Amino acid sequence: MILLDLEASVALADKATARSNVVRALDGLDFGRMPRAVRINAVASALAYRDLIDLFEGTSAAIDLIVLPQVRDVADIAFVDRLLDQLEAATGRGRRTGLEVIVEEASALRDVGEIARASDRIEALVYGPGDLAAALGMPMRSLGVPDEWDARYPGHRIHHILGELLVAARAAGLRVIDGPFAAIGDTDGFRRACAVSRSMGYDGKWCIHPSQIADCNAAFSPSEEEIAWAGRVVAALDEAAADGRGAVTIDGQMIDAANVRLARRTLAMASGDAARP
Repeated sequence: MILLDLEASVALADKATARSNVVRALDGLDFGRMPRAVRINAVASALAYRDLIDLFEGTSAAIDLIVLPQVRDVADIAFVDRLLDQLEAATGRGRRTGLEVIVEEASALRDVGEIARASDRIEALVYGPGDLAAALGMPMRSLGVPDEWDARYPGHRIHHILGELLVAARAAGLRVIDGPFAAIGDTDGFRRACAVSRSMGYDGKWCIHPSQIADCNAAFSPSEEEIAWAGRVVAALDEAAADGRGAVTIDGQMIDAANVRLARRTLAMASGDAARP
């Protein structure tokens, strides 16, 4: 997707100008098939309400997603949800705007399961590495680049965080997205970060520079080998089911119903139909 930002990349004195720029972009630019998404300011900042009012009253274009930063609890979700209800009704929008929630506060991580189920607008949880590291008192020199890669920590200290978000998102039927990697010149590091989150089951990762897009898309798209394997698994299990068998062996590996779930998801991703798990 294309994400327009009103939060961290905008100085406080420039917030009103940024809103006007985003409204013009939504109305005037061709987004193609890309969802239009806007990251507003945090509810706690007292800027979020004006962000939403100016966005919805200032443009007739579709706003597919609102991205919520620094969510603290379900009350933040409820505030935005109710305001969106009123703005959509007042501006005659025929479709509901989705939400993506950035988990970057300690209280949000603690209550991530409740937050994931707080509104049927929510489509994804997003890991926010910088602010969450600050909230937890976790040293991090560069946004999204774990210090343990320098061998200062015997393990991967954000695995627990990534795992908590993953389980909460999947239990609520949501996508889960890894956060940005600020070391733009460290291509190998970015690829490694993508590989880690993909191996954990994440659906994608934020890019903050055009040079990262190709590697990100490659990491989170099934390879030709994975697609071919998934096709073999589904075909073999369908044949086995027709013969009254619940499991088969492929290349010396036992394959059963659990493998089919994984295989069908791989094929859905390859065809572009895996919007949700």
